[in-house]
Amino acid sequence: MASLFAISDLHVSYAENRQVADDLRPESDEDWLVVAGDVGEIFGDVEAILRQLRRRFHTVIWTPGNHELWTHASDPVQLRGVARYEALVRMCRDNGVLTPEDAYPVWRGTGGPVTVAPLFQLYDYTFRAPGMTKKESLRRAYDVGVVCTDERMLHPDPYPDRESWCHARLAQTERRLAAVDPMLPTVLVSHWPLVRAPTEVMWYPEFAQWCGTVATADWHLRFRAAVAVYGHLHIPRTTYYDGVRFEEVSLGYPREWRRRGDTPPPMRRIFGGSR
Repeated sequence: MASLFAISDLHVSYAENRQVADDLRPESDEDWLVVAGDVGEIFGDVEAILRQLRRRFHTVIWTPGNHELWTHASDPVQLRGVARYEALVRMCRDNGVLTPEDAYPVWRGTGGPVTVAPLFQLYDYTFRAPGMTKKESLRRAYDVGVVCTDERMLHPDPYPDRESWCHARLAQTERRLAAVDPMLPTVLVSHWPLVRAPTEVMWYPEFAQWCGTVATADWHLRFRAAVAVYGHLHIPRTTYYDGVRFEEVSLGYPREWRRRGDTPPPMRRIFGGSR
């Protein structure tokens, strides 16, 4: 029986995580795998892992996380912002991997038919403390020493700032989701959670402002989500909001998954087999 699996936050710059990625295997020749961002920071590493996974799985669907969008000093590919994202999309297409820029595929196995929609919407600092401006919220984060590396390495070029890029992505993505067959439910796949609630258990609430946008708070309802898949928080779990199943599918850093046991969590089964 074919299954639709999902995983995110492989962070293969860590040797232990690279081994986890190397060990990922389908259960059948018809299995699909969703990769919800943060494969790694170096362009070549991202390509190597996605190519490897595409050789094994029937269908691989990728959406970027913040780490793929970094322009790391040690990366031979020094593209920034939109140009980097577009290069990642071209690389995925060259390797047969589906992206947010491709036609949304329809999963017809157990739980289907359902449209699988990889989303790339970024964040706009609206997951901040009530009553605070962006400037005040960032100042607090800097004061307590909880600042996302995006501030140094995720460049929004040619947009003036990350929230402007986010708002452009939101408009484009909403148009595409509105055009999905209204008779089909969806699996909405994003690196960042669509709703703010999952961030409420974070140890450092100041980090939430880099974790999404309030503009997507009703997307799971508006766009008929059967499941919403995300990563980024490194808190793998299943929750329900408005009756919709949300799956955080992140692996996370070795120090994090080791706190949950010696064996890292496997791919999360979204549909198919037995959950």
